[in-house]
Amino acid sequence: MIKKAFKMKIYPDCHVEYQKRHDVLWPEMKAMLVKYGAQTYSIFLDEATSTLFAYLEIEDESLWSQTATTEINQKWWLYMADIMETNLDNSPNSIELTQVFDL
Repeated sequence: MIKKAFKMKIYPDCHVEYQKRHDVLWPEMKAMLVKYGAQTYSIFLDEATSTLFAYLEIEDESLWSQTATTEINQKWWLYMADIMETNLDNSPNSIELTQVFDL
């Protein structure tokens, strides 16, 4: 099992909207995440800084890396681009974190 963590930023006035969109995550998005090896995927919000912390466990890094080019993921990125910091291709501006401890 490969553990991954990263952080992203949402706009301060979009906390509720971000939660709302994830509460009704599209079934085809959920299916894609599982198809490409996500065993678990959680996102946490630091409301004081509007920083999101994401944690997931995947089966295979090369399989997971293919998620970025799926049609559904591209559609999701476009859908989320108005409420968070993104790159020019609408992908979330994310910073991968290095694991330093595991119990």
